[in-house]
Parts: sequence; C-alpha cells; structure tokens
Amino acid sequence: MKKIILLAHCPDKPGIVARITNFILERQGNALNLEQYVDAKDNIFFMRLVCEFENKPEILNNIKVQFQSIASDLQMQWQLYDPNKKPKMALFVSKYSHCLYDILGRFSSGDLPIEIPIIISNHTDMEVVANRFEIPFACIPVSKANKAEAEEKQQALLQEYKIDFIVLARYMQILSKDFTEKFPNQIINIHHSFLPAFPGAKPYHSAHRKGVKIIGATSHYVTSDLDEGPIIEQDIVKVSHNNSISDFIAKGKDVEKIVLSRAIKHHVNRKILVYKNKTIIFD
Repeated sequence: MKKIILLAHCPDKPGIVARITNFILERQGNALNLEQYVDAKDNIFFMRLVCEFENKPEILNNIKVQFQSIASDLQMQWQLYDPNKKPKMALFVSKYSHCLYDILGRFSSGDLPIEIPIIISNHTDMEVVANRFEIPFACIPVSKANKAEAEEKQQALLQEYKIDFIVLARYMQILSKDFTEKFPNQIINIHHSFLPAFPGAKPYHSAHRKGVKIIGATSHYVTSDLDEGPIIEQDIVKVSHNNSISDFIAKGKDVEKIVLSRAIKHHVNRKILVYKNKTIIFD
C-alpha cells in the first residue's frame, strides 16, 4: 500500500470532506487519518488527510491530475506529499553549537526523518562538528560588502544538493528579501524570546535586568519582514531572582533546542498549513 498526505485549504462550505473521501473511495483508497479546522472569521476550511492506495502505477500516477478537478471546483490550494520520502534539509549555523548538536543528535538517532546533505556557515567553528557527523561543511564568510555574492554561493549549494528546506540553527546573519522569497515557508528560524520581546544581541542580559519570571523561545518561518514570519512553536521555562545571567543563558539554550526540534518535526511530518502569516498546526 502507498500512503499519501494531503494538505489543503479553501473557502468553507458543506460537503468538502464528503467529496474528498468519496474521491479516495472511488479509487479503492482508504482514509487513515483526517484532521480539519474552520476559521469562522475568514470562512476558510483547513484539512490534513492521510490516506493509502494500492501501490499500482496506474492508480497513483493519475491521482494528482484527477484531484485537480475537485480542487478547482472548491477553489482549493493543496499539496500532496509522500510520507516515506525524506526531505533534504540544509543547516545554517554560525558559532553557537547547542541547536546544531541537538539536531544532529536527533538525526543520528533516527528521531528526525530527514536527510542532511550540507551544513553551511559564515565561520569555520562548526566544521569540527560537521566532520564528527560526517556531513559536508561549507564556510561562506558574509559581510556587508559581499552579502549578495555570499548568498549566490549559498543558493548554488542548495541547488546542487537539491535541498527542500533550510533550518537556521542560530545562524547570526539576516537573509536578504531576495533569498527568503525564493524559499517561502521553507526556512525555519529559532529566536531567543517570545517575539518581539527583548531583541538584540544580548536578550538574556535584558531579561535579567527586567527581573522576568519566564523566558522562552519562538520558532518561525522566515520572511522578508525580520522576525515576523508565521510562528510554528513556542515554549517557556521559569526563572527567578536566584538565577544568574549564566543560568538564564543555559535555560534559554535548552528551550531553544526543544522548540526548534518540534518545529522541524511539524514541518517534515507535513503538519503545518500557513494562511495569512498564521500557522495551523495539526496534531
């Protein structure tokens, strides 16, 4: 049997689920899991459907073409995914190693169903980590003077390795509008706070001065609007007056790792729909 994941959204009206499940049944398919949500304010229907068909080319090759007729009638935006195909992820990193080690550890243990063909950095510090995990490493220095040229080299590598999506594992450079618009909802970033609180290079120092009682992390898709892309995951950890700045940083790193790994899992398991800069995350 061949599994397929359908992610779709369209204007809401009666009968959407019936039409889609009947389409599957007519082709000897079986719906295994269906999650739906209706945004009453905008009257938009969202759905994630996992189904399976007999693994026959004459059935599978025609499903996408045949489904287009229903999708057009429903004014539906949709995408089919093969859950057995591991997406190729590129890691961008600078000098911080905590998120990189966490992702590579989860990848090595089989916890993340992905391929990692390349790690790209603007420094050489993390090359030893890439070598340890036997993953190709490319150092492309970035400055104001060479930013456009550096991004051209990065994009050439992404094309060479046929990368499906990018994770910024504490990559301390701002990607250009031209770069981000070539990868819509395909670049995942981790931010060291609940956006947009405590921006800047030393967020934990600022939080410590303010006497906060919680610190958190936010993972989001990258857009041309800095740190304002659709939010995928957030979490917090409690702190108190007894904690030093070092404690804040250590706790912050822990929550960053957790939030980023969750976001990656949601993405690779095809559980995210983006609509108007918001995300629908299915269970």
